Amino acid sequence: MSEDRDEFCYLSGYKAVWVFALFDLPVMTKKDRRNYTRFRKVLLREGFMMLQFSVYARYCRSEETAAWFRARVQGELPPKGQVRLLSVTDRQFGKMEVFFGKETEPVEEPPHQYELF
Repeated sequence: MSEDRDEFCYLSGYKAVWVFALFDLPVMTKKDRRNYTRFRKVLLREGFMMLQFSVYARYCRSEETAAWFRARVQGELPPKGQVRLLSVTDRQFGKMEVFFGKETEPVEEPPHQYELF
């Protein structure tokens, strides 16, 4: 690591964590659809980004921050359906292969902002 690199900007790929929220929620009734929409909005408000339909991810600088966000999501779970929370290191996330059709696309980059948590 070079001397001029700011120590606060450099994060180990093993310490930073991506939290995935994967969910399958019912949408048969108006109330179900309202709960689905409310849960999606909670994820977006908490800084998650949509990777695919019903698959959202959020970058966290540490496992402690990831645990805090997992607890926040757990507190907002809808009454029905299935929600899974999964954490992977930034290094593991970077090894993901993304395809659009047969074309390869780059993996999403961590946000370039500081967390205040």
